[in-house]
Amino acid sequence: MAQYQAGDAAAFRELYAIAAPRLYGYLAKLTKSRALADDLLQQTFLKIHRARGAYVVGADPLPWFFAIAHRTFLDDARKVQRGIVQAAGDDVPEVAAGLDGAPDDRRDDPRVDPELARAAVDALAQLPPQQREAVVLTKLEGKTVAEAAEITGTTVGAMKVRAHRGYEALRRLLGRAPKGAAA
Repeated sequence: MAQYQAGDAAAFRELYAIAAPRLYGYLAKLTKSRALADDLLQQTFLKIHRARGAYVVGADPLPWFFAIAHRTFLDDARKVQRGIVQAAGDDVPEVAAGLDGAPDDRRDDPRVDPELARAAVDALAQLPPQQREAVVLTKLEGKTVAEAAEITGTTVGAMKVRAHRGYEALRRLLGRAPKGAAA
């Protein structure tokens, strides 16, 4: 663990190989769902990575890992119990949209035009990495802005800005800029 704290990637892989199966079994028993246990395991290791500086060198890391996994489970259970859909109360939920920008519930033909899909993928590849990541997480993977911010380790506000700039850049690249928008 001390080597991992010092930035040794090989030490992290070794810790993961030792701890992940145990933590997964623990989380699977708590959740009774393999999919949820997988998600919570990844969240647990993300939290471990972020908090690695707080680890007391010389102490056994497994109890610390289990405590983080347990708190991750409790946090998720509380969200489900409270029916929390979004982190911020004033956020408006995003409407799912196709590659052409039309809302999913208003599209006549659900099939995707292969040329449009190819153009969208090419345009996405041209975005700066942070904007591309924001668009992929929020639009393609369906994550909320808060979830995307947590995954990337940034703030909700920064994620909103990245996503918005990414959407606007895609519109320009695809030649679908709104009227009155600067090219």
